[in-house]
Amino acid sequence: MWSTLTRSLSDHPVGKDPQAMRTGQRQNKGMRTRLGCLSHKSDSCSDFTAILPDKPNRALKRLSTEEATRWADSFDVLLSHKYGVAAFRAFLKTEFSEENLEFWLACEEFKKTRSTAKLVSKAHRIFEEFVDVQAPREVNIDFQTREATRKNLQEPSLTCFDQAQGKVHSLMEKDSYPRFLRSKMYLDLLSQSQRRLS
Repeated sequence: MWSTLTRSLSDHPVGKDPQAMRTGQRQNKGMRTRLGCLSHKSDSCSDFTAILPDKPNRALKRLSTEEATRWADSFDVLLSHKYGVAAFRAFLKTEFSEENLEFWLACEEFKKTRSTAKLVSKAHRIFEEFVDVQAPREVNIDFQTREATRKNLQEPSLTCFDQAQGKVHSLMEKDSYPRFLRSKMYLDLLSQSQRRLS
């Protein structure tokens, strides 16, 4: 029976469809990444230092207690600081929700686009990667927002992702950000920066 099942699965026409194969490969890659993360998930300050924009020790020396403390003032203050973004990204990876931040950052970068030709291609790339149903890094937005964004892509503009970006920003601010501020990673980071001063 098992051999019949595996034979029927391998004979299934979906296995021969290039689009389905690419989708399957993306899903497998995502699953491998998640499984890899599970094997060494820890939510510690070292997770943060591993992905800092420059050398971890130098970056931690540059990060003042005052700066790290200000991240708790507001979510937008955190997002305006490159080490804040790096720390928040590291935290989101432990929760398997880094696609939210990546989408928000992609939208911010998209808004700087000046070329009309690049605007169209970038808009479609962002939609296919983050917004479309079963996108490789699909963000959690409601059907109406997804469809409004799809409609905006018919005539892409610098504001075509504003509604979706706003929803994702709100989701991170209300959900992930408070957990980040309570996380061992953030508290370790604060205590390390305070120890350097003493």
